[in-house]
Amino acid sequence: MNDSPRVLIIRPSALGDVCRSVPIAAALREHWPDAKIHWLVNAPWTDVLIAHPAIDRVIPFDRRGLGSSLKRLNPGPTLRLFKELRENRYDMVIEAQGLARSAIFARATGARQRIGYADAREFGWLALTDRVRLPKSIHTVTKMMGLLGPLGIRTEPDLRLYSPEYATEQISADAELSEPYLVLAPTSIWPGKRWPIGRFTELARRLTDVQHRVVVVGAPGERPQCRELLDLAAEGRPIIDRVGRTSIGQLMALIERSQLVLANDSAALHMAVGLGTPIVALFGPTDCARVGPFGHDEDVIQHVSPGDVLNHKDRAAGSELMQRITVDEVEQAIVHRLR
Repeated sequence: MNDSPRVLIIRPSALGDVCRSVPIAAALREHWPDAKIHWLVNAPWTDVLIAHPAIDRVIPFDRRGLGSSLKRLNPGPTLRLFKELRENRYDMVIEAQGLARSAIFARATGARQRIGYADAREFGWLALTDRVRLPKSIHTVTKMMGLLGPLGIRTEPDLRLYSPEYATEQISADAELSEPYLVLAPTSIWPGKRWPIGRFTELARRLTDVQHRVVVVGAPGERPQCRELLDLAAEGRPIIDRVGRTSIGQLMALIERSQLVLANDSAALHMAVGLGTPIVALFGPTDCARVGPFGHDEDVIQHVSPGDVLNHKDRAAGSELMQRITVDEVEQAIVHRLR
């Protein structure tokens, strides 16, 4: 292998997983300072990567658009993406997604070395030349770093993220965000991962009673989850509504400037870790040893008893676990981290 290989990292989704996959790029750059490092990612998450100094080029693809085209028996967009990948003449691919679709992308590059998981789902391992077998019990960040083993790269993961310049400038110029604030991210795609919104609301009352400013964040489709909390603004409380009103880059910059992020198991939490912002993480039906905020065990509030089911798809079991977290203990954790 030469000292300036052309490398493609494939980790298209999800947002939180993309955030905590950046140590792969950082380790490659440390090992090969002159390497050309590209990253194939689902287009909506491009902002997470475009300012990272270890990444030379981000290749976005429209996952939904490609899927729709194929359903209409129009393979043109997919074939054009395959052609672009092949023309980049990669020496190696790090396939960190572990699915059939991402494996197909890896194979389409024509790279001679294609590294990925030996247990990749949907027979994705068939597209690989180097199949790395790693324990399922280890943290996902440690597992991804294990993919660099065939290259002889072993280093501590660097999870730092970098907000895009455009977003930093826009958030810096936002008058509502000119004073110190806390970020609350009360949403999750999975109902079983959600701390009750009534408890977020009560906590926000307490925080604003002692003059804290609170910014609420979430995706556009998650406004119904936040309605009770956002209604506090009608009482004249300093609740700043940013639910569905930021780009991914703006969300990064907003989190980077905040005093603390309080979140369920969600992308905002992993983003805060990468941006060096203090966190309080609320976990229920999730194995934190595998997918918790990396290196932040002490910042997780979770109450698991023997026999509990850690299955985020089980709404009833997950909700019962989340309800064990009290407003008092979350408030105390926030006060402790703001000292």
